[in-house]
Amino acid sequence: MAYLRPRLGPSRIFVPLRLLATAGMADMGLVTSRSPLERLDFDNVALRRLPLDPSEEPGARAVKGACFSRVRPQPLAAPRFVAVSRDALALLGLNGEEVARDPLAPEYLSGSRIMPGSEPAAHCYCGHQFGQFAGQLGDGAACYLGEVKVPPGQDPELLRENPSGRWEMQVKGAGLTPYSRQADGRKVLRSSIREFLCSEVMHFLGVPTTRAACVVTSDTRVVRDVYYSGNPRNERCSAVVRIAPTFLRFGSFEIFKQADEHTGRQGPSYGRDEIRGQMMDYVIEMFYPDIQRDHPDRVERNVAFFREVTRRTARVVAQWQCVGFCHGVLNTDNMSILGLTLDYGPYGFMDRFDPDFICNASDNSGRYSYQAQPAICRWNLVKLAEALAPELPPDRAEAVLSEYLGLYNSFYLENMRRKLGLLKRDEPEDEMLITELLQTMHNTGADFTNTFRGLSRISCPTEGESEEEEELVRKATALLLEQCASLEELKAANKPAMDPRELAMLLSMAQSNPALFQMISDRTTISRQLEKLSKLKDLTEAGPDELKTKQAEDWSRWITRYRKRLSRELEGQSDVQAVQEERVRVMDSTNPRVVLRNYIAQNAIEAAEKGDFSEVQRVLKVLEKPFSSQPGLEFPAWVDGGAPTKQAERDEGEEEEDDDDQQQEAASKSTARIPVPYDSRPPAWAREICVTST
Repeated sequence: MAYLRPRLGPSRIFVPLRLLATAGMADMGLVTSRSPLERLDFDNVALRRLPLDPSEEPGARAVKGACFSRVRPQPLAAPRFVAVSRDALALLGLNGEEVARDPLAPEYLSGSRIMPGSEPAAHCYCGHQFGQFAGQLGDGAACYLGEVKVPPGQDPELLRENPSGRWEMQVKGAGLTPYSRQADGRKVLRSSIREFLCSEVMHFLGVPTTRAACVVTSDTRVVRDVYYSGNPRNERCSAVVRIAPTFLRFGSFEIFKQADEHTGRQGPSYGRDEIRGQMMDYVIEMFYPDIQRDHPDRVERNVAFFREVTRRTARVVAQWQCVGFCHGVLNTDNMSILGLTLDYGPYGFMDRFDPDFICNASDNSGRYSYQAQPAICRWNLVKLAEALAPELPPDRAEAVLSEYLGLYNSFYLENMRRKLGLLKRDEPEDEMLITELLQTMHNTGADFTNTFRGLSRISCPTEGESEEEEELVRKATALLLEQCASLEELKAANKPAMDPRELAMLLSMAQSNPALFQMISDRTTISRQLEKLSKLKDLTEAGPDELKTKQAEDWSRWITRYRKRLSRELEGQSDVQAVQEERVRVMDSTNPRVVLRNYIAQNAIEAAEKGDFSEVQRVLKVLEKPFSSQPGLEFPAWVDGGAPTKQAERDEGEEEEDDDDQQQEAASKSTARIPVPYDSRPPAWAREICVTST
């Protein structure tokens, strides 16, 4: 333990640093706060308003009749910052530069040292995972630190989004809780960096999300088998501090579920209906005060609450679809009660447009594919409605659920019209134009993000240009062809996961023994594999030139229709130039130049695993302005000179261990790869990246 050095003289005393960190100002009148984190104004309403588990028994256990359990975060050895988000820290009234310089901040923000006023706790919830009720889950690696009062002068827009007047702080990776089950409650550097960066880019893309204040890493290590291949490795324990109005989720209300008819599991608080009512009162009063005020009748209040949750859920999934984001694990325990993007495990932004895109290597059935997300979110809303009954009458819930598809389509079309620059008129043909665009992108293997970004460079038709129209369409086609996949890329993308002989066997079984077939496969999976096999056959018979010709024909056809639709935007407009400029401005502020592609995150992770955190910090800076060109920040930091530009401090006397050979070999790849800019289509090696839930 470190101590403050006393002045000379027998009458002076010295106090352990750890005691000073927790001492109140009334008790230490001569001591001033040494860390800005010691000045945070905590007001932990959730722990006062919701049942708290009285037991502090260590180890995993069933927690009955409670929403939270007190926990003791387990300190990390030598915690230090990888990166901080100044924008997220500002929500708490903190200066990011000051926090980054504070020697105590990594300890406080990893749970290794407890801030004054913080009351560490873990939240109890259940969930349907991949369609099956899993029973009690809870914060197995996350830890509620407390709720910080909104600082004076906060943006009124933020207060509209967060009427509770508090920001919940949560650290992920702080060790064991009663909900850790067989796990260790720790997170590693790669998953922490991915969560940190994606939380922030989603915010700057305008998608509702929880925020991430920082990433902290340490000398504490855990063993992880990244690819479930039997080749585990030592990895550094790391932590992410997350911020949101609340982290309550659909699964929070499933702790009251009766025994599930399929799994036999039930919620740990089954039968405690009074707690369900207590939770609903808390959520609505704190986070939906307008609904509380406008609906004195309890049933009507609860129906209005469920309708608003449905609306927010439809809105956020529509926004995911429009930026090409795939969540990867849309279990009910990962669905925010506020309609935020919650829990960044295996996620991905699409590169080549593919409706069947699956970002989670563990999702063998494709349940959480890109195109399945809107329907899965509705399914999760059904499970929330079941969990809220009888506080929410089932017939009233069903009526609200019938509104979901219309809400989703409305949000989706509104976003897509902005992406295409269709601002002045809503035409019936717009839905078909969007559908044909996506079909053309799929057929040609076009890059999702860059294709949409390029649409603003397609000109609107003007009077007297008929002779030039063919040339303008040709130039626009050439522009979009740059974003299309090559023959080899399409062949690789359409290679079936199953051997043709296995497919033939399953097809035969589907006819001869349907019951056995349903036990080992499903028709959707087989249909998807057969479709890939058919496409692969067509591609094998085609040559590169034939493919390019077909791609050019497809794009030329669509661009001609698009320009015809754009011409109607100008009808009746007196200032055509102003309309065209507005169109480009809106499109370029809606279609991002940069998103967090897997290869961008991977480069940052590999550099960080070698001790160089500069690429994480650089990527954060780029992602904070995803719609803008940023001169000097086009390429990864290590491009200059072919080596990392900044090495973080290494541990004194640290030597490479034999177990780390695999890690070091992987990390060295980042400087050997041919660099591509952040707004580029992914390099070939990116196809090898495998994202799992480990």
